[in-house]
Amino acid sequence: MTQRFSLSPRYRLDDESPWLEGIDPTRNYWIAVNGDAYNTVPIPGLMVSSLSEWKQAIKQFRGLKPGDRMELVRVANVCTIHCISQNCYAIAQQINQAPVWHLFDQETLESLLRTAHPDWQCNANDIDLGRKLLMRSLQQAAATSKF
Repeated sequence: MTQRFSLSPRYRLDDESPWLEGIDPTRNYWIAVNGDAYNTVPIPGLMVSSLSEWKQAIKQFRGLKPGDRMELVRVANVCTIHCISQNCYAIAQQINQAPVWHLFDQETLESLLRTAHPDWQCNANDIDLGRKLLMRSLQQAAATSKF
């Protein structure tokens, strides 16, 4: 049996299939790829330390033109938002050792970015998503040895 692979899943707020599993306290967006709950991946989201930094990030996002990029710098990684065209944005990621571009319309991606507001609090159920990510990282090898 072959494994399903989607090159560019697309997400909108009014999608029929539920694709947003939740947003954990560290602002990772948990996405069910193409609405498949068995293929859920975390996408690092926007994190800010102040209201002015949040406003600046939202303005930067709104100012993106086709071909522009915006980096969401996190402690452990960087997430890049690519403006593909008017009202089409992509976030690149590796899933099963294959490149995938998650496509979003402006309204959807901006609503995710707005969760970086300092006063925003995640749903109580979404706290477990953060624990899930921690457990995934603990299962990975920290270093490899060549013996």
